Amino acid sequence: MPVTDIITDENNLSLTIIADFPHPVARVWQAYADPRQLERFWGPPTYPATFTEWDHRVGGRALYHMTGPRGEKSYARWDFLEIEPERSFAVADFFADETGTPTPGMPTMRMDFVFEPTAEGTRLTARSAFDSREALRTVLQMGVVEGTSLAMGQIDGVLAGVRERYAGRDAEEEILTDTLVRITRAIAAPAAVVWRAQNDPELIPQWMLGPDGWSMTACETPAGVGQPYRFAWAPDPGVEGEPFGFEGELLLSREPVRAVTTERMSGTGGPTTVNDLTLFEEDGATLITTVIEYPDAATRDMILGTGMVQGMEASYARMERLLAGR
Repeated sequence: MPVTDIITDENNLSLTIIADFPHPVARVWQAYADPRQLERFWGPPTYPATFTEWDHRVGGRALYHMTGPRGEKSYARWDFLEIEPERSFAVADFFADETGTPTPGMPTMRMDFVFEPTAEGTRLTARSAFDSREALRTVLQMGVVEGTSLAMGQIDGVLAGVRERYAGRDAEEEILTDTLVRITRAIAAPAAVVWRAQNDPELIPQWMLGPDGWSMTACETPAGVGQPYRFAWAPDPGVEGEPFGFEGELLLSREPVRAVTTERMSGTGGPTTVNDLTLFEEDGATLITTVIEYPDAATRDMILGTGMVQGMEASYARMERLLAGR
């Protein structure tokens, strides 16, 4: 986690976030100056950012929105006030509508980003200045501290690169909050190919099996957003275990980069999770990131304790072998 300090100063109407990175200033600056890299970590998990306009010069502006797991969107605008390449930049930050028109009654702020070299790499100081105590408190109540910490927790993989950070490693589990868990795994295949493997009912039964010795007995994929799906498995003859299945509905789909589904064990009243899957391709490899939202910490621990992540790794390894032969 790169965030090392968060300072709220009501007397000076400011919020300052300090983060340290084991990468040179030029690399960290690039992540903030390239909208395709920035949108990979600017929004918190399950609310990724999409920059639709980017005019990175003094007097230019950027427009972006964050999309929630059910397709809900919130819009914002930056006006670039100052830019010193690989040193600092400043923006006026507005809540806005889809055209970039500031939202009446919502706080505005000035954000200054300063990049400084350190012995270990780079220190980023991001200071937001508000025009009133009420504006600062409104943003704090909206969860900006928690959201920013979660968002910046995604930057390590961006700075290091998919192959350097993830290739050759098993599926990794990160507990983000009491209700959010992130699972990551890189696959040596293009995103479009991985997307097909995740959604093609002819391919899914060949890899989504968990441990060896199980077969998929039902593979009903959703026909579209709002439509149900159902998967079921049973042990092969001579293998111990009881048949089981999962079902849910598709909440959001953006081929080939994002799919959000609900999930619950078939034949039960719950609990239900929300699974937010994203694909990012870089240098011929695709990072699969699944952020799972649980109803509470006890449910989270109970499900993780079943060996779920180990089962996901077995399936991903099988997928990678399957795609390597195509």
